[in-house]
Amino acid sequence: MALSAEDASSQAPHLPRPAAVADYDEVDAELFQAIRTKGQPAVLRGLASDWPAVAAARRSDDELITYLRRFPSHHPVPHIVGSPEIEGRFLYTEDLLSLNFKRGMSPLDPFLNWLLQQRANPRPYAVAVQSQDVPSLLPGFERENAITLVRPDVTPRAWIGNRVRVAPHYDLTENVGVVVAGRRRFTLFPPDAIRNLYVGPIELTPAGTPVSLVDLQNPDLERFPKFADALGCAQVTELGLGDAIYIPFYWWHGVDSLETINLFVNYWWNDKPSGVGSPYDALMYAFYAIKVLPPEQRAVWRTVFDHYIFELNGNPAEHLPENARGVLGEINDEVIERMTDYIRLMLSRFEKH
Repeated sequence: MALSAEDASSQAPHLPRPAAVADYDEVDAELFQAIRTKGQPAVLRGLASDWPAVAAARRSDDELITYLRRFPSHHPVPHIVGSPEIEGRFLYTEDLLSLNFKRGMSPLDPFLNWLLQQRANPRPYAVAVQSQDVPSLLPGFERENAITLVRPDVTPRAWIGNRVRVAPHYDLTENVGVVVAGRRRFTLFPPDAIRNLYVGPIELTPAGTPVSLVDLQNPDLERFPKFADALGCAQVTELGLGDAIYIPFYWWHGVDSLETINLFVNYWWNDKPSGVGSPYDALMYAFYAIKVLPPEQRAVWRTVFDHYIFELNGNPAEHLPENARGVLGEINDEVIERMTDYIRLMLSRFEKH
């Protein structure tokens, strides 16, 4: 059986033991808002215990698959496949220049058949359908299996696979995820743990955002010595059928699917204004425009960002009349449109170079 970060630290006494994620029962909308204000992960026990899909999974894997087939989807579905040698851990090849799995397409039904057939195989290929829009993948499932804690316009997404391991990564959203079938272990780290997580390549990533290179089951402290400090602020939990987890914005989380068939449904959302740009895009542009500067110039730009963007010195526009503040004032639709035009112009100049 795979070790958790908690198990690994118990076998190595010099490693800190992660704390347990806080547990909550009978979470309603009011309690959920109170949980969000804490800015900490939370387990929402039994949140989806009354879902028909969860009831089917409790009876058996076969009952679950039969239930899913009530919502036929005939278009090909993207999936990833890793050889038995990776032991379910989707990551990089040893040289960090490529990924250790392949991408493919398949109708969902043959994929589900394969999961059923491989349950007795002690060394199966690692396979997963990841982050698929539920109304497209399983049309109608979202109406029979829903939560009321998030906005109704938030689209649920499905994750289906066998025993796979997803490296610690972050999302640029808040997240509520529900275990429909199987069990899932989450190991979570706060945003500032980034300095101790030994993040892999930025341009090449397994699923869009950077990931930690540390194996949570067997951390190599000779190669990654500062990971011990990351464990000191980590939290861990295991979820069963019908349990859910709340993951705050940008919290790093490694996820282990612990059974031969696992189904997870999650809800991502971000309360930022609509129409604005992506901070991640700004980060990528900063590699091009700021990181290349001499150290003394980078220090100047950090001061400028601290003043204008992070407002460490207070409101940088308080000396200006409101009608002259522009982007330093209230960010409304007019300002967003004007800034969008400016970004387009900037990109056109960039293309000319």
